[in-house]
Order: sequence, then structure tokens, then C-alpha cells
Amino acid sequence: MTVMESGAVAEEAEEIALPDGGSVWRRVVRTAMRDGAVLVADLYSPDRELQARPVLLERTPYGRRARRESDGLDRHGEPVFPDRSAAIFVGRGYNVVRQDCRGRGDSDGQFVKYLGEAEDGYDTVEWIGAQPWCDGRVATTGVSYSAHVQTALAALSPRHLAAMFVDSGGFASAYEAGIRMGGAFELKQATWAYRHALNSPAAHRDPVVRASLQSQDLPAWFHAMPWRRGASPLRAVPEYEEFLLEQWEHGPFGEYWERLGLYGRGSYDRFPDVPSLHMVSWYDPYVLTAVENFRALTETKSSPAYLVVGPWTHGARSVRYSGDVDFGPRAVLDGNLAPDYWEFRARWFARHLGGGDAGEDFPRVQYFLMGGGSGRRTAEGRLDHGGEWRTAATWPPQEATDVRLYLRQDGSLTAGPPQDGADDRLEYDFDPANPVPTIGGQITSGEPVMHGGAFDQCPTDDTFGCEPPHLPLASRPDVLVFQTEPLEAGVAIAGPVRVRLSVASSAPDTDFTVRLIDVHPPNADYPNGYAMNLTDGILRCRYRNSFAHPEPMRPGTVYEITVTAPDTANLFAKGHRIRLDVSSSNFPRFDVNPNTGGPEAAARRRVVAVNEVHLSPEHPSWLSVHVLDDPSGHGPGRD
Repeated sequence: MTVMESGAVAEEAEEIALPDGGSVWRRVVRTAMRDGAVLVADLYSPDRELQARPVLLERTPYGRRARRESDGLDRHGEPVFPDRSAAIFVGRGYNVVRQDCRGRGDSDGQFVKYLGEAEDGYDTVEWIGAQPWCDGRVATTGVSYSAHVQTALAALSPRHLAAMFVDSGGFASAYEAGIRMGGAFELKQATWAYRHALNSPAAHRDPVVRASLQSQDLPAWFHAMPWRRGASPLRAVPEYEEFLLEQWEHGPFGEYWERLGLYGRGSYDRFPDVPSLHMVSWYDPYVLTAVENFRALTETKSSPAYLVVGPWTHGARSVRYSGDVDFGPRAVLDGNLAPDYWEFRARWFARHLGGGDAGEDFPRVQYFLMGGGSGRRTAEGRLDHGGEWRTAATWPPQEATDVRLYLRQDGSLTAGPPQDGADDRLEYDFDPANPVPTIGGQITSGEPVMHGGAFDQCPTDDTFGCEPPHLPLASRPDVLVFQTEPLEAGVAIAGPVRVRLSVASSAPDTDFTVRLIDVHPPNADYPNGYAMNLTDGILRCRYRNSFAHPEPMRPGTVYEITVTAPDTANLFAKGHRIRLDVSSSNFPRFDVNPNTGGPEAAARRRVVAVNEVHLSPEHPSWLSVHVLDDPSGHGPGRD
């Protein structure tokens, strides 16, 4: 692939005054892509006259001069807007480029979510690398969508790419985390499409389109799923409606999901051998993505890869709580890993690109081990769960041991497998018309229908689809609860979470869901205890053997399936219980399986499935977690 002729035009630079009294120079640059579309960017430099420096590139569909919530706060708790953010890095020895993605902001072309970012990103990196104001090194940075575009362009092997700081995104496989999981469709894609359709060129251009979108009752539409063309809240913007429904309708894995921008796993061998850092949050939908990217690039490249995981929701690295749970002052990045997010990135780029005092090298893995708090209510009304930062050389940490806990007929969760010969099983009716509600979890862009984070697993008035009386999820007949006895000593886990289930169903297809929970014992603030969600997963059973080749179930036949939940790290303190909930729905985080065996995106009828979980020696079911063996007193032996 060759660098194309650009035809870019640099406009006159203007000096931008900053709130702190400093300034930075900004000019608009226009870069032609291979198909002739022109993308618009801001180029920041320390002076009017440009000089060759390493360049930091951020590409965004949200407006290159707009601040987003996930941009975070500085060390003083103040929001940082793009001009000031750029000035911080300019002051550390870089030129900075912030570019509007195709069809967004001031850039030409039609925006199609995720697709086309590989080619546009590649062309932009190679064009920047050839400019006299670049020393030939281009490093990429950005959060969420601005992370997805980084791994997309890396798949085309740009020779000027020098480093990647990939925060809360960068699809390893969008089919398995981010758009779908376990074959089920993540409905945050629907809320994202609606919210951003409101900011689409069509909505800005046509007041009738905007009025149509604003008149929609999105929660009501979630009660009318699945949506159809012309019968959705997106019908006024057909391009958004079409893309969403196209994703939903492509159930099996195949060429659709292997396209550039969606499937980094298929291109790791083509990623340039450059340093990369992968940051994510325990309550973020991209945990599996960040872990896979880190491990794959560690194994296939000589340049170092790094992993940073905090206890936050998507991009909320300056917030000490997630959902309704407080993780303490050590939870935030600011003042713990670095003075703030900008200093953290600046030190990392300095380590790998030069341009400042980077100090000692970064640990390969920095992760927040949740837990260890008082379990009482904070002054702000949240559960004090606490936690601390840990470092490791690998993920999962080398000191972690894979341990199985077996699901038992009496609802216990034990280290020993079932020994007697009874054909133990538990069964329940899964009614798609009455799905188990989503309460927190690894969700972003779900508002106003759902919210990410850690919550007590008991519905409230704010829980979608729930009406009083609000009883705990554990009280539902379609939720199987397995838990340990109160722990005699603390148990810390860090790593993957897998659940092996022996299942059967009366339906040709159904779902099984799992949710790992830390059960706090009762106290004066929480007289019923507090069931805090850690991570959850799902598997659509027709994909039990292959995502590419679905197979129906035969009624009454027992199958062994593996349900994967995103990695987590948590200290279950003394007196707590480790709990696993098993069911068949988690709505509205995931679409609901109609149990008919037909395509869920076009379902017009639903049937009740009788689902079974087998627990016998012949057909056991178990939970697999990685337990830390920590002699410092914070692992399994902690009192």
C-alpha cells in the first residue's frame, strides 16, 4: 500500500488562549482519502512556525473540538477541553492532530459506524508521517470509538505508526465483545444509534427528522422488540436503522464480522511491532477486548504491551464509584497511577517516543483489586467496597491459580465435585415475555434504558421493566442461585471467569446467563446484606459448538456448554459469600431469545422453555475463577 497524494490545505494558524494563561497554535488541515473524501482536522503546535516532532493523532466521530465525558478530569477535578488537552502534549514535545471521522463534524463522506476507519486511519497516519512537521513517527490515542479506530488502522500496517494508547475499545472481535456476546446481541447498540442519530447530519439538516427522533419514547420501544424496518424509533434516519438492524440480523459469525474495524484478531500478524497500552474498566463492555489485545500483542510482538484496568464504568477513570458502589480514594487514576490522565499518557509516550522525563518503566499490568472496604454506607449513600491497585507481569497474574467451584443441588457452591450417583438437576421455566432485568454490569451508552456499574441485585424504581414490589433477583423462580458458606478467610480472585454448565432444554434454542456476585453480610446500613455484581456472561445455545455454525438443541438431551464472563478482580472478604446466579435472560443488556430456534431479530412469536441445569457426577456444572496466592495478607488467607 502506498501513500496517496493528499491535496491537503493548511489554513492560517491562530493562537488559542488557554484558561491557565498559556496558549497553543491551532490550524485546520484537510486530508484527502483514497476515494477523494476530504477529512478535516485541527493541527496543534507550540509556535506559528511548524517544526518536525512526533505527532499524536486522535480520530473521533463526536466532533474534534467537543469535550466528551470520557475525556475525564485533570488533577484538580476540572474538565479538560480539546484545546487544553492538545496544549498539554504540545508542551511535552509533540504536535497533535484531532480529526473528524468521515461524515462527522466537518469531514466529507457518509459515516458508517466502525467500517471504513481502517482505510481512513491508515491514509491519515501515512499522510501525517510524510509531512515536514512530523519526524516520521505517529502515535495514536483516544477513548472508546477513538480506540476502535486505532486497532482498525493498525490492521493495515502503516509504517509511520509508532505507538498506540488504546483506551476502552479497539475491537479484538466485535462479535464476542462490544456488539454481540455469546451469540446474543448487545442492545447498547440500539441506544447508541438513537442518541447519535439525533446528532446526525440528517437531523441537523431537517427539522422534521429531528422532531421525529425527539418524539420517540425509547423505553417504550424496548418493550416492543425486536424492531423492524420502518417500525423502530430510527425510522426517520434509515441509514442508522439499516446499520443497526443489519448487525442484529447477522447472528452467526462469518465474513460480516471479519471485516476490518470489527475483527482485530484476524490481523494481529499485520499490526506494526510498536508499544501499545490497553486501558479499560471492570464495568466496561470492552474488558474481553482489552485483555485479548494485550495478551495477543504480548505474544506476537517484541515491543512491549501494557494493560491497565480500573474499577470504573466506561472512561470514568477520575470517579471513585461505579454505579452504587464506592471503591475508595485509591480507585481513581488521579493521584494513584499518576497525577492525572494527561500526565499518565505523557509519561507513557515519553517512555516510548522520547520528549520528557519518563522515569521508571511502567509495570506490564496494573489492575485494581476490588474489595476490602467496611461494607457500610458512605456519606454519599453508596456501599463502601474499597480496593487497591496491584501490579503483575502477566494476565492473569502468575500467582493466580485456576480453581473450580461446583454447583450443587442444594444451592451451595463447593470446592469438591458431586460424589453421589443421583441425577441431580434444577429446572425452571424461561418465559421470554418476562425476562430477568439488567441491574448494572459492563454497559456503556445504555442511557436512558440501562446503566452500567455495581449495584445491589434488587430492582428499584429506576430498573427498566420492573414494577413494585421490588424483590431481589434471587427470589425469581427463573434464577438459580449457588453460593458458598460465609468465608472463614478472604478469597481474592483476578483473571478470567468461566462457567461450565451441563444443560438441557425443551426448546430448540435458548440462552443461559451467569452473574458472579460478592454477597456482603447484613449490617445496620444494609440489614438484608448487599449482593454486588462483579461480571456476567451469556451463551445462545445454538452457538455452543461454533459461532459460525449454529446447531439446534434436541429436547431432553444434555449438553455441556461454557459461558464466558469478562475478567474481574475482587477480594471476597471474610464473612462474605461467593455467589453465582444462573438464568436465561439479562434484559435489556442483551436481546431476549424467543426460544423458537428462529432468528431472534425477526421473531414475531415466543415460547416458554423448560430449562435444566444438571449437577450430577456424570453431568457436573462448575465455576472457574483464578484465585490469588498472596503471602502479603491480601489474598486467600486474609482475615
